[in-house]
Amino acid sequence: MGMSSLKLLKYVLFFFNLLFWICGCCILGFGIYLLIHNNFGVLFHNLPSLTLGNVFVIVGSIIMVVAFLGCMGSIKENKCLLMSFFILLLIILLAEVILAILLFVYEQKLNEYVAKGLTDSIHRYHSDNSTKAAWDSIQSFGCYAKARLWFHSNFLYIGIITICVCVIEVLGMSFALTLNCQIDKTSQSIGL
Repeated sequence: MGMSSLKLLKYVLFFFNLLFWICGCCILGFGIYLLIHNNFGVLFHNLPSLTLGNVFVIVGSIIMVVAFLGCMGSIKENKCLLMSFFILLLIILLAEVILAILLFVYEQKLNEYVAKGLTDSIHRYHSDNSTKAAWDSIQSFGCYAKARLWFHSNFLYIGIITICVCVIEVLGMSFALTLNCQIDKTSQSIGL
């Protein structure tokens, strides 16, 4: 790989990670908005911290940190940041694969758990204002059965999106390793 290929790889990795960093900022902002307005409240009283706002804040923060490492590691040609980026992407990819396997294996138990949690929650409709607000918001979009039907009818599209995300992660990991190796070769060729 020549010097021009190294620069191209460096800038491609930088711009893609910059795009993901901006997406992470948007997801984080949306999560904060949901937390402030508390539209969805707590639906599962067994898991009170599992709210839509918290999920978006966590996912947005993770995307921002990983993309920041990719941006800075590529533009500064910093091997430590590139390897941190690679390791975090690898951990995320493995977690996604494990989660997909668990969801597939325990789909029936998960359906039962969600249905039981939502049934318990609906019994608190008149006694808890946040639960009432959450249920009112959800009912405006449709009930659990409709959400489940939507998920099953769009399963192919969800699968395609998931595979695309995994491919992007693998490409990011490959680019980070390639750039890391090229930094070594370039520094050896100029005598550093």
